[in-house]
Amino acid sequence: MKKQEPIILIVDDDEGHAILVRQNLEAAGLDNRIQHFRDGQAVLDFFFGPDGRASRHPGEVYLVLLDIRMPKVDGIEVLRRLKTDPDLRKIPVIMLTTTDDQREVERCHKLGCSVYIQKPVDYDKFAEAIRRLGLFVTLLLVPPVTEPAS
Repeated sequence: MKKQEPIILIVDDDEGHAILVRQNLEAAGLDNRIQHFRDGQAVLDFFFGPDGRASRHPGEVYLVLLDIRMPKVDGIEVLRRLKTDPDLRKIPVIMLTTTDDQREVERCHKLGCSVYIQKPVDYDKFAEAIRRLGLFVTLLLVPPVTEPAS
């Protein structure tokens, strides 16, 4: 059985960071489909529909790169919603944020994030961190999203 490559969902209100993440994942050799969401509500609408009813795509494989500080709905709430949904909780969520507050790190891990990465402020270090993340992603085995429970 061939490994299904995850669709990478970048959830970050900073357009520059999102572009840098995409470019450096591609520089690491990833050719995964990448989608960018500019706020937490947009990615929640993607998974749950704007009316709150499930609109996920059963059989698809996702990896979420999630910032914490965003307008409308923050990354903590997005993480909580994904990890409390029985059909979505297996999706790997990598917190990719400038926040290094130890309480936030602890909270994200308690809610079920897979990895917490602090974005380096220095451009070259950030680019290198994302390239390394891309190499890590090539090794991930991610389960597909299941049908919503009725």
